[in-house]
Amino acid sequence: MKETRIAIVEDELIIADSIRSVLVRMNYQVAEPCINYNEAIRMLQSNPPHLLLLDINLGSHSPSGIEVGRYIRQHMNLPFIFLTANSDMKTVEEAKTVRPNAFLVKPFAPDELQAAIEIAMHNFYAQQGPVQPGSGKDFLFVKDGTELHKLHFSEILYLESDHVYVSLHTATRRYLVRTSLQNYIEQLDKDLFLRIHRSYVVNLSKIDKVLGSQVQIGSRNLPVSKSYRDALLSRL
Repeated sequence: MKETRIAIVEDELIIADSIRSVLVRMNYQVAEPCINYNEAIRMLQSNPPHLLLLDINLGSHSPSGIEVGRYIRQHMNLPFIFLTANSDMKTVEEAKTVRPNAFLVKPFAPDELQAAIEIAMHNFYAQQGPVQPGSGKDFLFVKDGTELHKLHFSEILYLESDHVYVSLHTATRRYLVRTSLQNYIEQLDKDLFLRIHRSYVVNLSKIDKVLGSQVQIGSRNLPVSKSYRDALLSRL
């Protein structure tokens, strides 16, 4: 997500500064870290981030990060990731009561942090409904075997449905996913993508030619159904 702003709630300032430096190198915007419950709530009320990194243990003189998570679930709608040095089942079970979007055990590597952030962001904002213009969401994740690939909308040429599978075509490769075409339509930017056939959705910016009842994208000619032709021509 472009210009994603992340906030950190961590009572250990050295750790907070270290996490902040890592996030800045990843090109995220990072708010000034909060060190306790009260600072976190003031920040959330005045300038909520797109995502919160939240330490569970905020010291003996402050309500825990779990209470911050509880406040978010009761009063707000944003994703958060729990950070903790304790992975015992009691902590995990208590953390689950406020439904965090991810859970990282310290110490963690930068790539583990980035993967947790991007997957948490994607899963959370995908559940908010179709992408709205200006929302900043310009990518989706595609599962390929055991890997998750981040695809920006600008990389996708078209999507092709074949029974219970969908192929996502880019200029360099094809991703085959067992899902419905409608599932992807709901995640895509409707200003950029358009259905032209029961089996095809195209990136309008990638169309090279309109050839009667077909469109040409690169070396491929894709069919255009009569029921979608007027919508296509009006968008072009």
